[in-house]
Amino acid sequence: MTRITLFVDVILPLPVPGLFTYRVPFDLNDAVAPWKRVVVQFGRKKIYTAIVTKVHDLPPKNYQVKYILSVLDTHPVMNEIQYRFWQWIADYYMSEPGEVMNVAIPSALKLASESKIVMNPNFSGDFDALNEKEYLVAEALDIQKSLTISEIENIVEQKKVIPLIKGLMEKEVVLSEEEVKDRFKPKTETFISLCKDYRDEEKMRSVFDELEKSAFRQLEALMAYVHLSGFDNGVAGEVRLADLSGKAKNISGPINALVKKGILISEKKTISRLENFTAISEVNDIVLNEHQLQCFSQINEAFKDKKVVLLHGVTSSGKTEVYIKLIEEALAKGKQVLYLLPEIALTTQIINRLRKYFGDRVGVYHSKYNENERVEIWNSVLKFNSKDTSKNQIILGPRSALFLPFQDLGLIIVDEEHDYSYKQFDPAPRYNARDGAVFLAGLHHADTILGSATPSIESYFNTKIQKYTLVELKTRYGDIQMPEILVADVKKETRQKSMKSHFSSFLLEHITEALKNKEQVILFQNRRGFSLRLECETCNWMPECKNCDVTLIYHKHNNQLKCHYCGYSRRVPERCDGCGSTHLQMRGFGTEKVEDELAIFYPDAKIARMDLDTTRTKHAYQLLINDFENRRIDILVGTQMVTKGLDFDNVSVVGILNADNMISFPDFRSYERSFQMMAQVSGRAGRKNNRGKVIIQSWNPYHSVIRDVIANDYNSMYSSQILERRSFKYPPFYRLINISLKHKDARILNEAAREFAMILRETQGKRVLGPEYPLVAKIKNFYIKAVMVKLEKDEKLSVHKKEILIAIDRFKGSSIHKSVRVFLDVDPV
Repeated sequence: MTRITLFVDVILPLPVPGLFTYRVPFDLNDAVAPWKRVVVQFGRKKIYTAIVTKVHDLPPKNYQVKYILSVLDTHPVMNEIQYRFWQWIADYYMSEPGEVMNVAIPSALKLASESKIVMNPNFSGDFDALNEKEYLVAEALDIQKSLTISEIENIVEQKKVIPLIKGLMEKEVVLSEEEVKDRFKPKTETFISLCKDYRDEEKMRSVFDELEKSAFRQLEALMAYVHLSGFDNGVAGEVRLADLSGKAKNISGPINALVKKGILISEKKTISRLENFTAISEVNDIVLNEHQLQCFSQINEAFKDKKVVLLHGVTSSGKTEVYIKLIEEALAKGKQVLYLLPEIALTTQIINRLRKYFGDRVGVYHSKYNENERVEIWNSVLKFNSKDTSKNQIILGPRSALFLPFQDLGLIIVDEEHDYSYKQFDPAPRYNARDGAVFLAGLHHADTILGSATPSIESYFNTKIQKYTLVELKTRYGDIQMPEILVADVKKETRQKSMKSHFSSFLLEHITEALKNKEQVILFQNRRGFSLRLECETCNWMPECKNCDVTLIYHKHNNQLKCHYCGYSRRVPERCDGCGSTHLQMRGFGTEKVEDELAIFYPDAKIARMDLDTTRTKHAYQLLINDFENRRIDILVGTQMVTKGLDFDNVSVVGILNADNMISFPDFRSYERSFQMMAQVSGRAGRKNNRGKVIIQSWNPYHSVIRDVIANDYNSMYSSQILERRSFKYPPFYRLINISLKHKDARILNEAAREFAMILRETQGKRVLGPEYPLVAKIKNFYIKAVMVKLEKDEKLSVHKKEILIAIDRFKGSSIHKSVRVFLDVDPV
């Protein structure tokens, strides 16, 4: 064993700056290596999993180093390129390495530090000094080495045991110990095989004869094995014990007896939790039309010069088929492929389409999978070998898939690249997966495709300045016409009293006609819940969240008012809290109310809702989408989930119930977002069978955004918005950094925010805007003030960021402001 004194630099999963150095015990010198996990003590008692970035022999000069406690891995859990990507994320988004580690590593690979209670080795053994419950704990510790808090609660049959434990500590009976547990447990299964000595038919006959006379249950078990293993065909394969159990009841005993006799072999093996899929079609079966072929050729040509292509393809133009062809090319070169999607909801359809052609080579990674499943995908990607490409060569997932330990990426596809779901909001780092994908592809020298029917203004601008290459696909597959977009004038219908609740007569006519023709309908309302607010008709009082500066939204299914920011809920009041009046009126409407009222208009129709409330479980999206695809649902009501890339063949009518709500939102991106949402949801109408119709309900039918959607004129929207962005110094001409300050005391926050802005202006001058209260000025009992910094896009970006971080350190260095929380958001969306 090497006796050199070694040190390691490690990342800790904490929001602390920089790396930390620990000493390696001599007996771990040969085990430690970069990118392995080690267990370290940080602070007085806490124990964490850290990742080694460097092994060296240079002791730190300014502090006494602690030893690492153990090395957890025999092989690295990440790689050099991955770490360089982490460094870029931390630097660009002004966060700490530990914050990046926290979002990047699956939680099952981060060890849990749990308080354990152990017997004090100095305890005198005098049990007489203990009361009844203290005695029970001490007696249990005398039998087993340690107890968790929950175990002690069960022993003494009470919930509050902390005072009891504290008393035992004061009597020097017990000590608290931090114990680390590895949360990832490989899945194992028992396999049964035939001993080599019995793989002869003659030998087996004699075994059968013997068992028939003395052990019928063992004979039954052996026959079940022979049948499932294929022995009767001259083969003796492995069989899962679970499969044998399905053939005969209580089979474990007879199998164990056969194992003891040396006839069968029982072996536990680690197996995958992931489902197996077999490709059922060849990629060559996909026949691209002339427009797709031209697009495919242009993309490949562009990759020779520039590595990033923006594919601007109208809805239903066949972008996915082009992607599949490009994926096949990357796989033929032995490369890995990353296919990013903005929402888990989209993965269901895309998974099925990709697995049809690539089978088990498609792996899925997202938060609805449990911890152990995610670790298996992680390990599969890490161990990728270009010579063995049987599993998980293509990874499909939302933004978190970006952090997987890719070995050799050849292609990254960012589908629906405009979608702001690619942006991480909380916790830090607040990264944008679309921009991160471009940087990650650069590290791997891979190609990148950003695809969308409604590209983000930033990406489209990058094609104008020739940073990206623009490839367009302007016609729908099969020459299907774009949907006919019509506007229902809500103001006019309200005046004529032809509105029925929140539905115009114009929209209802088209829904009725679609249902009569056995066609399907999608209705889009970008608010969930039943009613947006409850209001007193006498004094205009509205119930508000006690923790946040928002009104509560009514949910009918549980008859509660609920906050969508913190989850606080209360029963619906019978009287106004302000004046005591009983005249309380529901105002506004969400998806739940739309679903409820449609059932009144169309009692025979099958209506379903797709929003956050109905899709919380792992397979909820898939079940809804499958039911809609199989026409078990006539009308699908949804939030923005229904706008994103879903393909349905039988949708003839799409209704947008409240276009004005999106357009009037106070944000510089509201016109862009409104256009994108309306154009995207419009694209769900009219696929294979007919043209389809889109009905937009609006109080202002002649608004420029609505006119651009009707004309399907992205360039008109882009031209008007790019002029405004240039005039008012917004992206893509300037970079924005939002700095939020939070505190529970509004007075302290106001003073702190004013002083922080003054410090910031010393270096950033007129680039600083604020401080101002944001749209929602209080969340979870914290008041919020925002400061925005607008930075020119020049070579001094890193200098400006450094100055901002110095200003924050100076601000927080004051004892007065230590309690004020500061959050940074680079490139907010």
